[in-house]
Amino acid sequence: MVRKDHYDPDLPDSVTANDLDRIARNELKTLTPDNAERVARHLAMAAMLIEEDPELAHQHALSAARRAGRIGVVRETLAITAYETGDYALALRELRTHRRITGSNDQVPLMVDSERGVGRPERALELGRSVDRASLAAPVRVALAIAMSGARLDLGQPELALAELQVPELNPDRAFDWSPELFSAEAEVLEELGRADEAAVWRKRAKVASAALAEQRGDHELETIEVFEILEEQDEADEVDAAEPEGIPLNIDEMGDLASAVAAGAFDDEDSEEAVGDDVTTDEAIEAIEATVTAAEDDAEPSAEENTEENTEENTEENTGDQLDESAAQSEN
Repeated sequence: MVRKDHYDPDLPDSVTANDLDRIARNELKTLTPDNAERVARHLAMAAMLIEEDPELAHQHALSAARRAGRIGVVRETLAITAYETGDYALALRELRTHRRITGSNDQVPLMVDSERGVGRPERALELGRSVDRASLAAPVRVALAIAMSGARLDLGQPELALAELQVPELNPDRAFDWSPELFSAEAEVLEELGRADEAAVWRKRAKVASAALAEQRGDHELETIEVFEILEEQDEADEVDAAEPEGIPLNIDEMGDLASAVAAGAFDDEDSEEAVGDDVTTDEAIEAIEATVTAAEDDAEPSAEENTEENTEENTEENTGDQLDESAAQSEN
């Protein structure tokens, strides 16, 4: 909640509205020019500070929300900074508002993680399952898979956590922006399952993918990692898929002995392959594994007291969110 005694953090003269992403600036066009300029500068500062000083970034986001609480990108920024400061309840409330304003599902993974943060992994899973994953962009789909896997681990379900990660983007041979985090999540779950050798392979893959991406971006000097292109003539069928991202091919030789062992099938798990095959969707794989878990996994109806408590909490969150909207309406006018 934005308090009346909230004081705006300083805005350096060197920071202008042009420091904010152009798409985000476009969302501010409904504001008065002076208000839009100030809101944009606060949002720009929040983006600059989010990693090094999330608390200060959050203060800038709060200042923006006081002036433009009905703008989607403003509520999204406030949610992200709240999440980074560990205020998961506020993050969840703001993400719900952002979703209501924009109709976008791009922040559903963060909503799932926020539900985990407030100690509700079951509701996190329910939220994640409510979205058509095929409609999500690849980075969002990967982030959702990782968040859902984490919720499964919260519930002590490592087999299902592994199944959540079996998405098409889990490609060990190519590096995309999402690959290091996805590979690391795979390693974490395998470790939880006691499959240490396979976990070590995926950690190695995460490291190689991260290094290859950093080299491509030119982030810093690195020991040379061979990244190569496959050049071949395209036929008409290939041209249809030309828009699909290809990622960075990873040289399997750079993976060392562990990768060679994987290529030779040393760590193949026939039972796992049967449960999560290439022709089985993630949801189908999860259903197959759920069918084999113990009776402890049986659905239990929540008590009336629990339902009342959850509904009260949601109503409280929505009511406090309205205060931001009222404050924003006054500022925008």
